[in-house]
Amino acid sequence: MTTTTSDTHAPGGMRSGDAAGRAGAPSDLPPMELDEVQQHARSILEAIGTVIDGKAGAISTALTVLLAEGHLLIEDVPGVGKTQLARALAKAVDASVSRVQFTPDLLPSDITGVSIFDRQRNEFEFKPGPIFANVVVGDEINRASPKTQSALLESLEEKQVTVDGISHPLPTPFLVVATQNPVEMEGTYSLPEAQRDRFMARISLGYPDAASELRMLRQRETRSPLDILEPLVSLEQLRRMIATVRSVYAASVVERYAVDIVQATRVHPDLRLGASPRATLQLMRAAKSWAALNGRRFVIPDDVDALAGPVLGHRLILAGRAGAGAVAAAYDIVESVVASTPVPLDDAV
Repeated sequence: MTTTTSDTHAPGGMRSGDAAGRAGAPSDLPPMELDEVQQHARSILEAIGTVIDGKAGAISTALTVLLAEGHLLIEDVPGVGKTQLARALAKAVDASVSRVQFTPDLLPSDITGVSIFDRQRNEFEFKPGPIFANVVVGDEINRASPKTQSALLESLEEKQVTVDGISHPLPTPFLVVATQNPVEMEGTYSLPEAQRDRFMARISLGYPDAASELRMLRQRETRSPLDILEPLVSLEQLRRMIATVRSVYAASVVERYAVDIVQATRVHPDLRLGASPRATLQLMRAAKSWAALNGRRFVIPDDVDALAGPVLGHRLILAGRAGAGAVAAAYDIVESVVASTPVPLDDAV
């Protein structure tokens, strides 16, 4: 049986062609001052840190993806907090949120929506699915069939959904946070390359250390920290933060540096498939977001280095290897590529 759930402030009753959710796009709003961006970012990071303890790096990457207008894939074994992180990020912003529990019997229309004939008006009316929200949490995405997974392709790339030949724009901003178990887990379908490529970054939480796990036990004796997490930034503030990220400057030599890293993955002898041009674009957008979160209006090579692993690792396919070991090996290759790529001189940046 299909399982979809949505929060109380998720959008509803949207009709065909309704673009209200797209009003006030980041390009229509003035950028926010960098110190204000950092202040809001610190508040969000600290709040999510109360829910997911000891995973500051993964949380920072998740916020970076949100501000860079990308999508996030969280992959790990069950029970380490993948869904908790996705829901905490969604609750930290005052935006419409929906959650989809992916199951083998989930249909594409359960995600995108469906056109229903209205007898009184003698016309079809589009009933939007849970994809029509600012933040969409896709839980265990690789438990759905490939046909259902493919329903997300258009929304991830073009931020719209086409049903019965009619395109429906999605709200702005639009973020999909998808969780998945490793492909070796029973009852899972590996995401196709085209879909993995549409996720800006992939992160893994891993098991907590003993101290963090002990704090988790004590904090959750009465209630979960997620239950008391309140929105910390308004939707307009979030859009202005995104506008600030868009305004971050990247010198041509830094752009060339990112291109050189991506190009190197395409000729690496241990890789059957390197990173795509889409990966180059998303790497630079993520680097701009990382720069803004660190208080800079310009990108430096260190920003590219910091995001190369999460942005490129999940897109690579190793020659003759598959499975979780291949994922770790792909990240090792990204690190080696970054280390061997000449860094632009300071006076050229």
